[in-house]
Amino acid sequence: MTAVLQLDGVTRTYPGGVTAVHGVDLTVDRGELVAVVGPSGSGKSTLLHLVGLLDRPTAGTVRLAGFDTGALHDRSLSALRARAVGFVFQQFHLAPGVHALDAVADGLLYTGVPRGARRARAAETLRQVGLAERLTHRPHELSGGERQRVAIARALVKQPEVILADEPTGNLDSVSAAAVLDLLRQSHAAGTTVVVITHDQGIAQSLPRRVEMRDGRITRDTADRKAYAT
Repeated sequence: MTAVLQLDGVTRTYPGGVTAVHGVDLTVDRGELVAVVGPSGSGKSTLLHLVGLLDRPTAGTVRLAGFDTGALHDRSLSALRARAVGFVFQQFHLAPGVHALDAVADGLLYTGVPRGARRARAAETLRQVGLAERLTHRPHELSGGERQRVAIARALVKQPEVILADEPTGNLDSVSAAAVLDLLRQSHAAGTTVVVITHDQGIAQSLPRRVEMRDGRITRDTADRKAYAT
């Protein structure tokens, strides 16, 4: 299999001497579904920022989609992030007053796709996540589960190399959370690499590969290879 994410000796130290990630080595192959799990303060969110190119490591190398990101200038880094990474966050990050169709179409803003094509792709992606009847609904008119579906559609619409989901069920009831996880599994089944950041051991145990973190280090990395064979 081909690696889509590769971290070699990655460390992130912040001003004041706080080291959030210590010498992490991690490879995620194309098409994997991975949980990064750990308690608050374990470094998992910092890890997401590093692999999602929202932050640069203090030491070590981050490779994404075959690119050594440390060799890229900020503009090239932003272009790679816009093309290759789809983000899903706990807080949804949907602009008030913007209806679902345009919120998803905005996921293609920096890809060079014309406006009409952006909206057509957004409508199709919203249909795929079960929101064909909610295209003109604004965030305050949607349930929490529906808002997260919009956020997932926004991540999927640009057909990224990898989806990074940071506590995607944290603000949802159990029924909505199960539906969101099912959507992420469907994305994985369609060939997308999905990395879920979570503190929930139950969610982590339900996914084929689990990377456990504590104190900024990976303490265990287990995979159910049978899950990929089925």
